[in-house]
Order: sequence, then C-alpha cells, then structure tokens
Amino acid sequence: MSEIPRNEKQEKQEKQEEKDEKERGGWDEKWRNDPLGAITWAAILIWAGLVLLAENLGLLVPLEALSAWNVIFAGAGLIVLLQALVRVLVPAYRRPVVGTVIFGLILIAIGLGDIFNWGIVWALIVIALGVSLLLRGVIRRQ
Repeated sequence: MSEIPRNEKQEKQEKQEEKDEKERGGWDEKWRNDPLGAITWAAILIWAGLVLLAENLGLLVPLEALSAWNVIFAGAGLIVLLQALVRVLVPAYRRPVVGTVIFGLILIAIGLGDIFNWGIVWALIVIALGVSLLLRGVIRRQ
C-alpha cells in the first residue's frame, strides 16, 4: 500500500475540520432560520408547567377521568399539530410535516387513551393522517 503524501493528508484534515465547524455552527443557524421548533418546545414546557400547577392547586378535579400527565400529553400533541399546521400554511416555515403530524397524533393518543377506547383513538389517528395527506396534496398544487 502506498501512503498518502503529507500535503494530501493535511488537505483532508483541513476539509474535515471545516466540515466539523460547519456542523457545529449549523445548529445555531438552524434555530435562527427556524424559530418555530424552539417556540413549539417552549410552549410544550409552559403547558406542562401550567397543568402541573393547576393539579397542585386542585383545579383539575373536574377532569377526574384524566390525570395531569394525560392532559399534558394531549395538550402537547395539540401544540405539535398546531406547529405542523403553521408549517403547511406559512411559506417561510414550510418543511415536511408528516412526521410531525404522526408525533402529535401519538401524543394525543397517549393523552386520551384512558378516556376513549384505543380502537377509536387509532381510527381517529388514521383519519387525521388521511386529512393531513389530503391537505398536503391540495396545498402543493396551489
């Protein structure tokens, strides 16, 4: 085997260092260009804090069928679905949303699973996925 000359090794190392630096700076750039993700996670944390506070103050007593965690998961799912809706409707934040919709629906299913029959919850998830795909197709054509 022949060894790579010293100059080529240095060039490869420099290219790798540049690539690593771009990746490190990439996260900062990603959050600056797409604040919607950060806003979504902040809203989920605020929602969770508000629900836990309400439970500690005894305000969730009327929702006997749901625990605080069920309310947190259902609300987080709605927030994630709202993010997907904004991504579909606002061109500046447009990104693929199928994974986001599925994640939001799973969170809602976890939250509402104690109230509804799982068969109903999963049927609603399939319906929502179909509506999501339909909206995606209609909006793309416009």
